[in-house]
Amino acid sequence: MLDYLFAHLDLVLERSVQHLQVTAIAVIVAVSIGVPLGIAVARWRRLEPFVLGTASLLYTIPSLALFAFLLPFLGLGEKPTIIALILYSQLAIVRNTMVGINGVDRAVVEAAHGMGMQRNQILTMVQLPLALPLIMAGIRTITVMGIGVATIAAFIGAGGLGVFIFQGISRLYPEMIIAGALPVALLALAADFALSLVERVVRPRGVGR
Repeated sequence: MLDYLFAHLDLVLERSVQHLQVTAIAVIVAVSIGVPLGIAVARWRRLEPFVLGTASLLYTIPSLALFAFLLPFLGLGEKPTIIALILYSQLAIVRNTMVGINGVDRAVVEAAHGMGMQRNQILTMVQLPLALPLIMAGIRTITVMGIGVATIAAFIGAGGLGVFIFQGISRLYPEMIIAGALPVALLALAADFALSLVERVVRPRGVGR
């Protein structure tokens, strides 16, 4: 079953890099949008129903339906894939950021305020560091999810490892399916492990998971 994989290893590696590149761009942009939104929701609770409601609604849309909606505006290729992954990622990032900040012990926040810290200082020096494990959990979740969803995006010409899977299904060629599915699983595991190492490095000393 692995003969096709090793016989076309160069192409598999090329598709893997393409797959990972699309996912990485989407995750970086999603975090850049989702974390500030999560902070805003944590500060102004009136935004919570609208922001989380919209993110939840987007998350429930089937991936192929979302791709079909984006195609008339963005065409085929990587652009609709990246936008779709960004939209799918918002729920996990926004909610984890909000819950992480709101979950900081009130006594800690009051102690920081008593030391003369301003609101923004408390956010950046106290709340965000303490919320970091939960934020990183959201990032790990959307990364693994993005690697999986990007596989389906091969259906709209985004390339990546999904090409092997779709071609293998259409040709009833299980070896080709394995050549796409196995690297996707390995990429997801490797990305999750790498982010867990990043979390250990950036997590302030004394802050638990």
